[in-house]
Amino acid sequence: MTTNTPSASVVEAAWRELFASDRVSADLVAAAYAEPRLRQLFPWTGMWELHFSRCTEQRWTWDVPYIGPTAAGPDHTGPYYVEGPSRTRRVGEVGTAREAVAMVVERLPPGCGPAFVGTPGELAAYESGQEA
Repeated sequence: MTTNTPSASVVEAAWRELFASDRVSADLVAAAYAEPRLRQLFPWTGMWELHFSRCTEQRWTWDVPYIGPTAAGPDHTGPYYVEGPSRTRRVGEVGTAREAVAMVVERLPPGCGPAFVGTPGELAAYESGQEA
């Protein structure tokens, strides 16, 4: 992905907003952003968790594992759990943000590339058109 694509600018703006927020641990955001395969995905948060979407608009995709703190202290730091892609599948718990990021990267769906500008439905239509 190059930084002059519309997807790159939308995704980068979301990461900048996340760095400026207190919705998740700053260490976790920095560790995820440092990983090129996650940095190209759209970051979103919920319940002190860091999620990664393959598209830029709601309702974001849920096919990438996500990271959350095992105990939400004042700064929401680790240890961390990795779940996903659904809330019913716990992948594991680790002590550091970097370890959690590595767990997510190991479980990225095949062909997981730069975030698609649009909704999950538009992404699915695009992907099915590419296969035809």
